[in-house]
Amino acid sequence: MSDQTASSQDEPRQQNNAGKDEKPADQKGNDKKSNGDDKNGKEGKEGNGGQKKKPGKKPLIILAIVVVLLAIIAFVWWFATRNQLTTDDAYTDGNAITIAPQVSGYVVDLRINDNIYVHKGDLLVVIDKREYQAQVDAAQAQLGLAQAQLNAAEVQLEIARVQYPAQFKQAKAQTLSAQANLTQAQAAYARQHTVDQRATSQQNIDTADAQQATARANVQQAQAQQQTASLVPQQIKQTEATVEERRQQVQQAEAQLEQAQLNLSYCEVRAPSDGWITKRNVQYGSFLQAGVSLFSIVTPEIWVTANFKESQLERMRVGDKVTVDVDAYPKVELHGHVDSVQLGSGSVFSAFPAENATGNFVKIVQRVPVKIVIDDGMPRDVPLGLGLSVTPKVYLK
Repeated sequence: MSDQTASSQDEPRQQNNAGKDEKPADQKGNDKKSNGDDKNGKEGKEGNGGQKKKPGKKPLIILAIVVVLLAIIAFVWWFATRNQLTTDDAYTDGNAITIAPQVSGYVVDLRINDNIYVHKGDLLVVIDKREYQAQVDAAQAQLGLAQAQLNAAEVQLEIARVQYPAQFKQAKAQTLSAQANLTQAQAAYARQHTVDQRATSQQNIDTADAQQATARANVQQAQAQQQTASLVPQQIKQTEATVEERRQQVQQAEAQLEQAQLNLSYCEVRAPSDGWITKRNVQYGSFLQAGVSLFSIVTPEIWVTANFKESQLERMRVGDKVTVDVDAYPKVELHGHVDSVQLGSGSVFSAFPAENATGNFVKIVQRVPVKIVIDDGMPRDVPLGLGLSVTPKVYLK
């Protein structure tokens, strides 16, 4: 019994010792974790005490890849655009014809409206014609009068060419007749003075003296008339001058009639070209002054004026192909070519050109206007206006 009692006493002791040695699983895990932390702490301390850890190579590789990609993109962009020039300082340009009347008057017919399309020769405005029609009638009457005077002068010239030579011949014949009468009177006078006074009478002597004096006077008169009639060429020239004067008057009257008819035609204002009516400044019934603008006509011929930098002109040549993007119509792409390059920068032809002959000089890159003619791509249903912003791209040869 004593052995059994002793063994029974030993069993509880063994169980108590076993209970002390056994621990819960959670407590064991915590013990392992604490042991691991202690180990890492020790290794960290050893690491801090030794050489520092080197950074990874992954960021450097990413940076190198990005740089290479950017370089490839830049090279591709340069290679694709090395023969291209572009600028955003470009606008559509064209002809805007200013229409103004050449005569004054009231508008009696107005056949236009804003922004409509007209054709060359279309009647646009009619000015009151009555005053100008009266001027035409007066000019026609003046021309008729001048023509009648010319006809009369020409008839007088024909008469003068016959009459003046005949008058000269007649005067010459009268002179010869007077000289013959004078010779006869002188002979009678001599006979009366040479015969015996008893064979004649004093009355006969006086008669002979009077006849001689009369004959001498007749000769002088005939000679004077002959002298006057001898100016036949001068008299004919005078008549011819009168004819020329009348002819000049006829020409003057014709010019006045032509001017009056021209003024009458100016009462009808017609379109000088196809295009769109813009900036209309005329109403029905208004009084128009000659030379005052009524409206403008924008012709369909549109081109592009691009202001390129002077440093961009080295390789640009006339004939280079161009594509044009229009800001107003993003889907529209125009095709054209370089037509010409202005011989001078834009600042040279400005109203107030820059004065560089001063003490303070700042070099500024100049821009030169380049005219680009559009070959195709113009939309028919959407006309391009003047002054629209565009972006041309010139393809260098």
